[in-house]
Amino acid sequence: MPRPTDPRFRATTAFQRHVANPLMRRMPLQTLLETTGRVSGLPRRTPVGGRRTDGSFWLVSEFGERSQYVRNIKADAKVRVRIRGRWHTGTAHLLPDDDPVARLRTLPRGNSTAVRLLGTSLLTVRVDLDG
Repeated sequence: MPRPTDPRFRATTAFQRHVANPLMRRMPLQTLLETTGRVSGLPRRTPVGGRRTDGSFWLVSEFGERSQYVRNIKADAKVRVRIRGRWHTGTAHLLPDDDPVARLRTLPRGNSTAVRLLGTSLLTVRVDLDG
């Protein structure tokens, strides 16, 4: 895969990786998506914005299949989501046929605005939660 050359992608992912994500992972009520690293096999926790609706958790990836957590989901769809401080197991599904802009209108406004502004390739993700 060629190195991403989109300056917005590079700047946003560098900021998230080195500044925002390490801080947000420490916040006890921050929603986190835990995937299994496709190469390392280690748990990878990513702060996300989304909403639980019935038995599913919905989110939109701002960089689609370029997001590391989406690439991890493609390798192993079993995930965990921390919602309001409580962990839930589930199975993630990538939904390329869903309208991510319409989906963002149903999710928390602050995160949705940032995803729309910074995102370059939006992709809806649904996690079907166990139990």
